[in-house]
Amino acid sequence: MSKIKLTRRTALIGAAGAGLAVSACSSGPERFEPRAEGHFRHGVASGDPDTNSIMLWTALSDDAGGWRGVEVARDEAFEDVVFRQGEEINYIQPQALGTLKILATGLEPGERYFYRFRLNETYSPVGITRTLPEGTVEQFRIGVFSCSNFPAGHFNVYREAAENGELDLVLHLGDYIYEYAMGEYATGDAEALNRVPDPVHEIVSHADYVARHAQYKSDPDLQALHAAAPWIMSWDDHETANNSWAGGAQNHNGGEGSWQDRRDAALRAWYDWTPSREPEDLRNRYGVYEIGNLATLCLIESRLSARDQEILNDTFPVASDADIEDPEVIAAVDAWKRDVVGAEGRELIGAAQIAGIREACAASVAAGKPWRILANQVIMSRVNFPNFAEEMPGWLRWWATRDSEFARNFIMRTRFEIPFNLDMWDGYPAERERLFAALREVDADVITLTGDVHSFWANELTDAQGNRIGTEFVGSSVTSPAPFSSFAAPGVDYGQMMRDANPDVAHCNMVDHGYIRLTLTPGEAQADYVTVSTILQRGYRAGLDSQWRIGRTANGSVPRVERLG
Repeated sequence: MSKIKLTRRTALIGAAGAGLAVSACSSGPERFEPRAEGHFRHGVASGDPDTNSIMLWTALSDDAGGWRGVEVARDEAFEDVVFRQGEEINYIQPQALGTLKILATGLEPGERYFYRFRLNETYSPVGITRTLPEGTVEQFRIGVFSCSNFPAGHFNVYREAAENGELDLVLHLGDYIYEYAMGEYATGDAEALNRVPDPVHEIVSHADYVARHAQYKSDPDLQALHAAAPWIMSWDDHETANNSWAGGAQNHNGGEGSWQDRRDAALRAWYDWTPSREPEDLRNRYGVYEIGNLATLCLIESRLSARDQEILNDTFPVASDADIEDPEVIAAVDAWKRDVVGAEGRELIGAAQIAGIREACAASVAAGKPWRILANQVIMSRVNFPNFAEEMPGWLRWWATRDSEFARNFIMRTRFEIPFNLDMWDGYPAERERLFAALREVDADVITLTGDVHSFWANELTDAQGNRIGTEFVGSSVTSPAPFSSFAAPGVDYGQMMRDANPDVAHCNMVDHGYIRLTLTPGEAQADYVTVSTILQRGYRAGLDSQWRIGRTANGSVPRVERLG
């Protein structure tokens, strides 16, 4: 049965609105201007497809009431309409802003459709969507995105994918919005780019989250990609607050009210403002999507349902400048890695999700599907810091630490072969082994698709005993700054340092912004790491950081990933 969902959650519009086309060449900062009028200024979107249905989304601005609904057609002229639904709504007072979500049903598998919304006599822009295929699939292309920080720069990555990606599906792995205030993380260019966050303070309330979502949806490049293909979306931490976990977040304090209230407000806004199906428990974003006889995709939720708080740096058991050859120091650090970071009971995704992934992958293997994909938020492979105390040039270490005790302690601590980021799977190694063991039990090799880290990586996945589990492709950010950007210096290649220090890391690019274009066929999976030359102006050049291939052998096994270019 078709389902219509209307939400009338009002919020301040602020600077929200669709942007105007801008020339690629300009003598000054491009202006991001809202439309002066129009009910559909936040565009249209589709998402969470299956073989016969898909969720359709839009927002309605300045809505005085009347008939609203959607129609879906096989052709762009809407002469062959296959689904139409709507209803009459009357208001006592006009509504400034609200969202409209309708589940389109009765569709055919693997088909392309056109859709548009209508408010009285006004039509929205036309969107293109697809249902998931059934049966034999010869090729399927997925675009993988994460970390789109509005004040950090223009969404050129979205534009490039919309115009040239030829995507069957968009997979957004989280950090679709950011919660920070003006003057905080990645807002240094916001005024010059006319991308000051709305509201200007850190978002905490439901109205705050709605306003921030509305601002992001006003971006013309984001609108273009939403209109070009269906999306499957997860969240990471910034949809709520930085380094969130089941019981709180690093960027939440007692003066901001209860964590549960803030989390629920953020999730309510997220579901209202994305083309996503809504579960009974809003935190339960785990899901399985079948791509015909080609692939099984498991969407992981790794933040709000089961995650324990990350291990904090202040738990490190020795002084950062301790003697790394002292047996007592070595023993203390080893015990910390084993008993604190590696504590058996620590969870990231929880037993229920691991069981679900195991079941889905077992069924995929039994059905003879060549590919199993884990849509994952944070790096799954084992990655340690390089020894920056030795690898960094002396002048750069002096410059980085001259006014910062934190930087000095950080650089000295890397001498101890510690995990790159305890917010990633490396901070939950026992949980990772439980997941890998479940995959081994059903002979399921996997491709893990990952975001979060604002850089491109190609990693091997191996368990603690050295058994190969699969390959991890990590996409860079849409706009968020690269790791170590505050330590950037000519001739210093942090990506190379990472590769040299970690045998499971085949590639690491900590410079470019972009996305992964993953093309699946029965015999191979190819990952193109697509880049843009700039995010600080609307004009850009697209490029390729690298290309990676996994090919199945005649006996069905999957060798290590190989670089094509």
